[in-house]
Amino acid sequence: MEPNRSRTRSALALAALLGLAGATHFRRPKYYDAIVPRALPGTPRQWTYASGAAELGVALAVAVPRTRRLGGLAATALFIAVFPANVKMALDFRQKSPKARALAYGRLPLQIPLVAWAWKVAEAAR
Repeated sequence: MEPNRSRTRSALALAALLGLAGATHFRRPKYYDAIVPRALPGTPRQWTYASGAAELGVALAVAVPRTRRLGGLAATALFIAVFPANVKMALDFRQKSPKARALAYGRLPLQIPLVAWAWKVAEAAR
């Protein structure tokens, strides 16, 4: 596969992931409300909807070639910004089932390849 086509597929896959994640914030908000750090001002639902809208907006920016670089940079920042919610989830799930704990703990190191992927999409769009 030619490099440009591979970069486009990678960007579109990232956009799809972000779009799916963003949509779930509106379809299943209670799940996300529970992991919003309580130190944030406002209600958890406000943050759930705001982060869902941000993911949808970033997905669109990544999907469109003209805005892909900015979208990749925004996705990088978004993946870093949501890390505290993943930490809260891992801490909250300490007493849950082994499967639930594994999923919560697995989200933490998953942020590293997501950040790298988003950065790579941004750099490829230069």
